[in-house]
Amino acid sequence: MASTNGKDLLPAFDSIKDDNEEILWTGKPKFIPFIFTGFLGTILIICFAIFWISKARNGNLIGDDKLSSYFWLFGLIPLIAALFPFLKKIFSFSNTLYSYSDKRVMIRSGFIGTNFKTIDFDKISDIEVTVSVLEKMYNVGTIRFFSGRTKIDEGHTIKVYDSWSAIKNPYEVFKMVKQTSANKETD
Repeated sequence: MASTNGKDLLPAFDSIKDDNEEILWTGKPKFIPFIFTGFLGTILIICFAIFWISKARNGNLIGDDKLSSYFWLFGLIPLIAALFPFLKKIFSFSNTLYSYSDKRVMIRSGFIGTNFKTIDFDKISDIEVTVSVLEKMYNVGTIRFFSGRTKIDEGHTIKVYDSWSAIKNPYEVFKMVKQTSANKETD
């Protein structure tokens, strides 16, 4: 469900669109690659948690005393921590849409409510397109936008990107966004 001219999905962004703003494209991510993007680390944590729970339930980790009957509960902590982002993606999928206009890039998402994020073209300093192995299988890709935000992680400064994940025709959409951004810079 994507549109090259934004007409099919336009009402989703009407509430934040300026009066003189024209939406040029709106798209929706593809379900399977969207929910499994960045899932490899999560799979390892889930495997560890399942291993922990199964061994602890059998009394193989600390013995067969009274404490071991509840020791398996500690395995629930990494399991819940790993499953939450995955479940959040599943439940937010129906509310996730991407769009760009003649002024800015827009992201609509939301697990419980509807959240909007916009990035004006004059704030975007870098645009990238990537296609992972999973995305290639579904003919989708990810476009990432860098607008200068950073975070400190273990003493290193890391760029924070906003992204459109699992969109159809990523290279074509990338070119259209890049062209619109370049046109905005020359104005």
